[in-house]
Amino acid sequence: MTIEAVSLWSLGALFGLRHALEPDHLVAVSTLVTHRPGARTALGIGIAWGAGHTLALLGVASVLAVARGRLSPAVVAAFELGVGLMLVLLGVQSVRRTFTRAPVPELAPTHATARRSILIGIAHGLAGSGAVTALIASQFPSVAGRIGYVAVFGIGSMIGMAGMSGLAGASLARASRRPGLAKGLAAAGGVLAIALGIIWVTRELRALLA
Repeated sequence: MTIEAVSLWSLGALFGLRHALEPDHLVAVSTLVTHRPGARTALGIGIAWGAGHTLALLGVASVLAVARGRLSPAVVAAFELGVGLMLVLLGVQSVRRTFTRAPVPELAPTHATARRSILIGIAHGLAGSGAVTALIASQFPSVAGRIGYVAVFGIGSMIGMAGMSGLAGASLARASRRPGLAKGLAAAGGVLAIALGIIWVTRELRALLA
């Protein structure tokens, strides 16, 4: 393993940390965290999202790394369109839950919440796989180097999302002591998800129809 490879992998981990903080990722996970306040629960949600995200990236990147291929712009746009639609759906569900039941504090995320977080992470991983694989294809001559980069990138994004989710969960746990504030935050998160999703869908439809 060369020093250059180690440096690129380290950079990949840092990029992964930053990648987790992109608006669509934070908004999507926030729709789950706001209804499951508590640092421990939120940390689990973040880890589950990161696991799904990393699995999707590794799956697509491994195939493309071996085949030395890239995703077509149309496929990338379709994945991004799926993320936009998912954000709208998550936002609608979040707003609906806000006015039908109170947040549920738990010691750990339920299996249903964990599965949902993983699926959301997979969707985001697929949407981001095109850019990541295009980057590694230009940097690493070997298949192992490319897959290794994606792995550390995914681990970085997992750590980043887990950290942000845990912090948000701890803050929301305190806010949940004031029901009005907790509902307001949950509703605001849902509305934000809907708005961002509509923007996302509009942008990707234009890309597909161009």
